Amino acid sequence: MEKVLLLGNEAVARGLYEAGVSVVSSYPGTPSTEITEAVCRYNGIYSEWAPNEKVAIEVAFGASIAGARAFSAMKHVGLNVAADPLYTASYIGVNGGMVCAVADDPGMHSSQNEQDSRHHAIAAKVPMLEPSDSAECLDFTKKAFALSEQFDTPVLLRLSTRISHSRSPVAISERINFEQKPYVKNVGKNVMMPAMARTAHVKVEERTKKLIEWADTTAFELGINKLYMFDKKIGVIAAGSAYAYAREALGEKASYLKLGIVNPLPVKPILDFAKQVDTIYVIEELDDIIETHCIKLGVKVIGKEIFGYLGEFSQSIIEKGIFGTVKENTSLDIAIPPRPPVLCAGCPHRGLYYALKKHKLYISGDIGCYTLGAQAPLSMMDSCVCMGASVSGLHGFNIARGKEQAKKSIAVIGDSTFMHSGVTGLINIAYNKGISTVIVLDNSITGMTGHQNNPVNGLTIKGDQTVSVDLEALAYAVGINRVKVVDPFDIEQVKKAVSEELEAEEPSLIISRRPCALLKTVKHNPPMKVDRDICTGCKACLQVGCPAISQTKAENGKTKAFIDNTQCVGCEVCASSCKFNAIKKGGN
Repeated sequence: MEKVLLLGNEAVARGLYEAGVSVVSSYPGTPSTEITEAVCRYNGIYSEWAPNEKVAIEVAFGASIAGARAFSAMKHVGLNVAADPLYTASYIGVNGGMVCAVADDPGMHSSQNEQDSRHHAIAAKVPMLEPSDSAECLDFTKKAFALSEQFDTPVLLRLSTRISHSRSPVAISERINFEQKPYVKNVGKNVMMPAMARTAHVKVEERTKKLIEWADTTAFELGINKLYMFDKKIGVIAAGSAYAYAREALGEKASYLKLGIVNPLPVKPILDFAKQVDTIYVIEELDDIIETHCIKLGVKVIGKEIFGYLGEFSQSIIEKGIFGTVKENTSLDIAIPPRPPVLCAGCPHRGLYYALKKHKLYISGDIGCYTLGAQAPLSMMDSCVCMGASVSGLHGFNIARGKEQAKKSIAVIGDSTFMHSGVTGLINIAYNKGISTVIVLDNSITGMTGHQNNPVNGLTIKGDQTVSVDLEALAYAVGINRVKVVDPFDIEQVKKAVSEELEAEEPSLIISRRPCALLKTVKHNPPMKVDRDICTGCKACLQVGCPAISQTKAENGKTKAFIDNTQCVGCEVCASSCKFNAIKKGGN
């Protein structure tokens, strides 16, 4: 078989192809996004971006009922959105195999919390596999479909940032010809009314017992669970990236029970392993799922008292926790200054925020590139909870604090996020006679996760033309009678529109419309320049927060503004900040 170097996410996509999957529906969310992006390059698999994760998993489940093998991918917080259909799908079971990949984000590299998705597998009572490298990503994906069909259940595939975004060799093979199963009407199985659900719950509990037996035996035969015996003074039980770190840190100074199925957890192998080693360490990122299971079995283990519940692990953390030693690493003799992410030069959100800054508003924020506007010097966000919460949260804030506060408060939400779960919040405002003002930041793309298309920009996952949601018409349809479209680079226009809508005694929607500066289709203006003879060095332009603007010393030794031609795209927002008219068109 040919071997290639693949990201974990790409390996999952390859596994879908080889497993004969025919339908994939997902919502982009780092670190899971590349799975579906890679899938759309394979002929023979239908793939799509759904408006949100709930819709995505429902599409996949519908395809499964139809007899096809189907798949959905999302990040850990996306599984919260998809939990409703997942939990009931567990009761119904499958026709064609159904697998959902969920990518956790220990260390919160791109997330608002550090949740452990194993809890969803336990609560939904569905099996969960966890690969530890790209080869297993491919292998476990294929085996997950066989497991799904064998036990009549959806299966979760748990990834993490490091597994999703690291590369390792993968042996690829040909696609199997999975013959779609026939659909047979079965109300008792597929319609979850209370009477059917009571019977289905019994089936689920019986299935769990069989899955535990499978985890004890067949999972080893299939190479999903593995046992590596070396020095028996130390035993390690781990899964996923934690196993990879432990193996590299400890080598043959320990023996390992590597778990590939993390729900339900095996019983007999753990008890047998405990008899063979002197001291057992359970190494798992985030919560103590495996550790608690071992304790319930009466196995004494060492775990969270050493390794804790926070962040990612590493080889050094594991070596220090078990041996108390840390290898010397090469280090710099100077401190590296922090470099937090910022809005790109020419980002349309910057102009909007700069205009809003003059109003001194309460800003109910949301998830996306524009969340970066919470940082200084813009500091334009007061809250950020989850996808869509800006809209419904603003309504609650204004209800609690009254109409006068509503004239000093606003919600901001991106176009993709608005379609994900902001629309329902807007409907709630209109239906319940709120007077909140909402701004949709329409930059024609799903920006933060890497430029995926969405229902607003009129392009499919493959870039094909399709219908696009008319935000103005949608607002009118749900009962919002005041709708305005503004250009975020026109500061005065934005300020005027915001002032008018905040004074209105009814809800309103402002659409801030300008495409993302990084889109290939966007043509930029020539860069701006600073007239050093006029510039006073007042630093007002720095309040725009553009990475293209800095301060350098002029020939007379005074500090003056400077614009980097390689970054500036000529948006002119900085020019509106200079009361001395020292910033002009033309480049330095």
